[in-house]
Amino acid sequence: MKTSPPNALTYAEHASDIIAKGAALTRAAQPFVLITSMAIEGGAAREVGSLALVEQSGAMTGYLSNGCIDRDIQLHAQEALQSKQKKLIRYGDGSRFGDLKLPCGGALMVLIDPAPDTDAILQAEAQFAARQPVTLSFHSDDEALSKRFTYAPRHRLVLAGRGAIFRHMAQVGHAMGFDVRLLSPDAEDLAAIGHLSSAASIHLTTPNATPMLDMLDAHTAFLTLFHDHDWEPSLLRAAIETPAHFIGSLGSRRTHDMRCETLRQMGVNEASLERLHGPIGLVPSLRDASSIAASALAEIVAAFQNKATPFEVLLKSGK
Repeated sequence: MKTSPPNALTYAEHASDIIAKGAALTRAAQPFVLITSMAIEGGAAREVGSLALVEQSGAMTGYLSNGCIDRDIQLHAQEALQSKQKKLIRYGDGSRFGDLKLPCGGALMVLIDPAPDTDAILQAEAQFAARQPVTLSFHSDDEALSKRFTYAPRHRLVLAGRGAIFRHMAQVGHAMGFDVRLLSPDAEDLAAIGHLSSAASIHLTTPNATPMLDMLDAHTAFLTLFHDHDWEPSLLRAAIETPAHFIGSLGSRRTHDMRCETLRQMGVNEASLERLHGPIGLVPSLRDASSIAASALAEIVAAFQNKATPFEVLLKSGK
């Protein structure tokens, strides 16, 4: 069967990116193939349950490898659109495609579905927009390889601060794919990086006034990034009352001890203070904003990675 050469490949990573693209194509009545990593043996570039899609043009959004098999997946997806036949393809060890090797070893099972459940995709888009986990079912002819995966919403990064570290943290967080939100008393800072925020930035006008922090949910990290620490107490006390997964602050160990004492005097109990991370960052005593941003975000990534989300439980259980 003749197909066009593979078109562009967009390295989107989060499931919500693939779902959003699929929902847009569904509304435009444009056909597409949904691709799912169903099983992994040994090493792999992506986690089992990872998604991608291929449009009729051959353009691919998402990826299943680090470039070694994605072009072949594009070709199979285009063929599936023409044949309207679902495919379950094994790559790597034991594959019939002996010329396509997985450098990391092991094997990868990929489901290529030219007729995905578009109602489920539209519903998933709405659930992601509402910051809710999404569960999708994937069925192959081999029922033993039919799976159900749950995907968490995109991680959110809410930053309250000012200055160089505030700006760098927003830039690095946005580049890493976080849903960034910004609060600052500095209008120039907000003007410079406000475009990185997924919602209108909040201009703080006084240290004692606490804005609504209803954007903080269980998939969110909240950081205070002030050198003038008077802005922190009200914000941190409000953040502690939310389900935010990670709450951290900039400063030295001595500054953090003073911060905690201030919060005690405001009535914050010891159990709540245990939720505060400080000084933030995996590397101590850094002095440049870009390195501090990278160090702090590495700590946040580790905190999210160590949390057993429903997505991970389902994958580990094999159910």
